[in-house]
Amino acid sequence: VGGLVSKWRKHGHELGFGIGIAHGYATLGRIGFEGRFDYGAIGTVVNLAARLCADAKDGQILVDPKVQAAIEAAASTESAGELVLKGFHRPVRAFNVCALR
Repeated sequence: VGGLVSKWRKHGHELGFGIGIAHGYATLGRIGFEGRFDYGAIGTVVNLAARLCADAKDGQILVDPKVQAAIEAAASTESAGELVLKGFHRPVRAFNVCALR
């Protein structure tokens, strides 16, 4: 992310974004009605990823515990604490991806 930001900055643009990743089951497919179909994903995991993304600071990658467990051999992470996210009754544990190993 840092490399992409610096390239855009050289062209006079400020680019800042965070990333949220969650692992789980979602329903994928066409949503809508005849003449106005769209392709989309719905489910709790989709909402979780979107909320993590919204909470992530510029250049930050937030992941849920399932993703953290899956990537721990390939990336170093640190706890981001328990986040209170819209649409979730309880705080959600999140991790910040620091670097690849």
